[in-house]
Amino acid sequence: MMGAVVALDTLFNGGQVWKGRPAAPPASPQPTGHAALDAALPTGGWPESALTEILIAGQGVGELQLVWPTLARLSAKGERIVLVAPPHVPYPQAWQNAGVDLRQLSVIQASDRDALWAAEQCLRSGSCGAVLCWPQKADDRALRRLQVAAETGQTLAFAYRSIKEAINPSPAALRIAIDARPAQLRVLKCRGGLARSAPIAFTTGH
Repeated sequence: MMGAVVALDTLFNGGQVWKGRPAAPPASPQPTGHAALDAALPTGGWPESALTEILIAGQGVGELQLVWPTLARLSAKGERIVLVAPPHVPYPQAWQNAGVDLRQLSVIQASDRDALWAAEQCLRSGSCGAVLCWPQKADDRALRRLQVAAETGQTLAFAYRSIKEAINPSPAALRIAIDARPAQLRVLKCRGGLARSAPIAFTTGH
């Protein structure tokens, strides 16, 4: 038996046997536009073709500013941005000031029940650069469907949910909490790496 161990060591040391190492996830072609957040994420940006969950205590904590750099970049490339049942009618001037091409922005009004279905269809279609939704009642199964739809359509999916959901597990590839006081981001979960424990300062530019 000892001889076998020695022989294996010889093979390993000679580089003749490939030893699996956890490969670093490939760099994301979807930077968030926030340098400190990119540095905290294992791929250096949003997880591609995946669901990102953004957990907030209430509206107006910078939840749109977090994604505006990405949406501006996608819309400039002619990619469609779809908002499914946003809680407020988007203020066009703010989106324009953020660099988003309004010609690429679509808003779908839908009831709570229909909103998840509509978001899933938009994601699956593969014709959108990003889909944003605000699901009020979404269980693990509903979120999993959004995650699968994002993979299928190779689209960025963003779901805004209450910070209270942080205690529940989620199939999302990335979960970020936005705190208002102090203004900061916390990476709660990220696929392909350990969640960064230190909060990230986040200024909304108000």
